[in-house]
Parts: sequence; C-alpha cells; structure tokens
Amino acid sequence: MMHFVYVGLGAMGLLAGVLGLLELGRRIGVRHGSVEGLSVLEGFIYSLLGLLLAFTFNGAAERFNQRRRLIIDEANAMGTAYRRVDLVPAAAQPAIRQAFRDYVDARAQVYRKLPDIAATEAELVRIEGLKDHVWKLMLSGCREASNPSTFVMIVPALTEMFDAADLRTGIARVHPPFVVYLMLVIAMLVSSLLAGYGLGSHGAKSWLHFGAFAGMLVASVYVIVDLEYPRAGLIRVDSFDEVLRDVGKSMK
Repeated sequence: MMHFVYVGLGAMGLLAGVLGLLELGRRIGVRHGSVEGLSVLEGFIYSLLGLLLAFTFNGAAERFNQRRRLIIDEANAMGTAYRRVDLVPAAAQPAIRQAFRDYVDARAQVYRKLPDIAATEAELVRIEGLKDHVWKLMLSGCREASNPSTFVMIVPALTEMFDAADLRTGIARVHPPFVVYLMLVIAMLVSSLLAGYGLGSHGAKSWLHFGAFAGMLVASVYVIVDLEYPRAGLIRVDSFDEVLRDVGKSMK
C-alpha cells in the first residue's frame, strides 16, 4: 500500500513538473520568438526520450513476463519432485510428503508479503530451513531404497525445484539502475521545456495539448514502474500464484 502511495505521489510530482516546464518553455518562446536551426537539437532530445522510454518499457515488460513464466516453472518442478517421493520406501514417505507440503505452502505465501521487504526476507530465511529439511529427508529415503537408481531419479528433480525457487528470488530483485530512471526523468523534463518553447515561439497555447502530452508521458513512466514491481501496484502477477496453490492442494 505504501509503495502505491509513493508511486502515486511521484507521478503527481512528475506531472506537475512536466506541466510547469511546458508553461515555462511557452513563456520563453513567446518572449524570444522562433530561433532557426534548433530542430536538429530538439529532434535529438525527443529521440533520446523515445529511446529511453522504449528501453525501460521493453525491459520491464520482459522481466514481468519472465516472472510469470518462472512461477509456472517452479510449480512444474514442485509437482515433478513430489511425484518422485513414490520411489522411496513407503515408511519414509509420510514425513517427506508433509515436509513437501510445508515447503510448497511457504513458497506459495512468501510473495504475498510484498512489498513488506522485512517480512518477505524473514519468510525466505524460514523457507531455507524447510528446503534443508526436505533435502535431508529425501536423501535419507534414497539411502533406504533398495534401488541404487533412486538417487539418479530424485536428486535432479529436487535440485531443479530448488534452483527454480532461487531463480525466482533473484529475478524479483533485478531492476534497472537508478541512473536509467534519472535519465528518463531528465529527458522528460527537458523535452517538456523544448515542447513548450516550440508552442510559445509560434504563439500557440493549448491546455488540451499540454495535458495530453504530460499525461501520456507520466502514464508511460507509471506503467513502467508498475511492471517492474508487479506485487505492489495495479499490474500484478498475483493470479499466477494460484498455480502454486493448486500444486499445494494436489499434495493434500
């Protein structure tokens, strides 16, 4: 909730800045008039703004889709590893299955704690303990099995399940450097100043165009940030967590 408030306040501040620089640029344009030879410079800055918007939006969209795919990959790995429990002796299976259920339930719930970073980190630490517990029980069951190939069947499935979880955790922390967002904001503000100057130098003033220009720029940045943090804003991956919960239910 706090993340949503901060992003909303930031968007309002950016909107005010864009509108303010549009008006400032317009007044400068009215005072000094049109200056020849600036179109190349303006075109470069507008192109840079478009490039930065495209770069950050494309990167955010790719990471958003990757996070959704990783949820499905982890769920599939969980299901495969759980089915391999059938390979260990029957006496060892109840404890292993319960450990699996505890682990899967914890994995299904951990990201629901976001954007509370402290609570999420504490839950990830607890999950590491559950992971070790599942690993030890499965290896113990493999040793008790009469078939030596049990290790070959179980260990890779467990490793894939744990690797999928670690990859999800790592990808959740991957975001563009702050300087990329800083450059994007600077390009937006400079472009707003130049756009306002261009309007003013031709004696034009339209709050409709001002509002459309500022609104589209700010909305684009808002969507980019929302894609980067899909557990806190309007664009979310929460619905894909249902896949993990379905896996947990299948283990009951």
